Amino acid sequence: MDQAYLFVHFKEKSTPDGEQVYFGVSKDGFHWEKINDGNPVLWCYYGDKGARDFTVTFCKTTGKYVILATDLSLAYGMRGQYHNKWEEISRNGSKCFSLWESEDLLHWTEQKLVKVGDEKFGCMWAPDIIYDKVQGDYLLHWSSSHAADDYETKAIYCCRTKDFEHFTAPKLLYRHPQGSVIDSAIYEENGFYYMFVKRDAADSRNVLLRAKQLEGPYEYVETFDESMAGLEEGVYEAPTAVRLEDGRWCLFLDYYGVPGEGQGYVPFIADSLESGRFVRADEQFSFPYKYKHGTILTITPEQYEALKKYYF
Repeated sequence: MDQAYLFVHFKEKSTPDGEQVYFGVSKDGFHWEKINDGNPVLWCYYGDKGARDFTVTFCKTTGKYVILATDLSLAYGMRGQYHNKWEEISRNGSKCFSLWESEDLLHWTEQKLVKVGDEKFGCMWAPDIIYDKVQGDYLLHWSSSHAADDYETKAIYCCRTKDFEHFTAPKLLYRHPQGSVIDSAIYEENGFYYMFVKRDAADSRNVLLRAKQLEGPYEYVETFDESMAGLEEGVYEAPTAVRLEDGRWCLFLDYYGVPGEGQGYVPFIADSLESGRFVRADEQFSFPYKYKHGTILTITPEQYEALKKYYF
């Protein structure tokens, strides 16, 4: 075993500990274990005092691991501050991203709020990061509504950074011609870039797009639509994927078709992103509890052992 895996995620709970930072680890990407006895490893003290939709990466420039998340508390905080209205959340929620940094995955900075958008952006959801080996920097992308169409639809926007302290001005990365898209996740394979997104309109399905350049233009991978055809519409979102040690890809889709803690990720396996053919694989995986919207980072076996032993 040359690599192990860290899953950064949250839990769907109507108590303050749900929308915080949780870690899960795995030796093989199939069998997952809880960290810190299944309790949060990091807490939010600023903004909404809750975080969702995590992404994690290692910054080559600073030598630090970075976690970014939506600054939003819905399961707990939504009862009051947004008047229980999704329209108000879409306009007024998460104007910043929550950020944590670490040199060793064990000792993390306190939550910091990072503003990358301007007053024209609505809620900035689900940040995700990909390293651009062509330009030598990081593309940060997310979904958001915008004042340009009176916050009617959500599209994927992006900016660039080398150090997660200084960011370029945001710009449009992808807009679906038939309505909103959310929850973008981008991966590179054999010189092509593949973007998973969830269509937040009509059939409300997850789709896979492909482009030769990181910033597009992106086109549909039709075979992925065939793979997803048997899934119930409108109950899966937050696609996140990882390349396993044997070269296969594991895609996780967040099932939200039931209330509360019954929600969580469902696994699918493919030989390649290019094929677009993913097969559901529940029986091959085990989870200690229901993971929610997060990202997987490849780590070393030594880091896996250190995380298992560390008390946060």
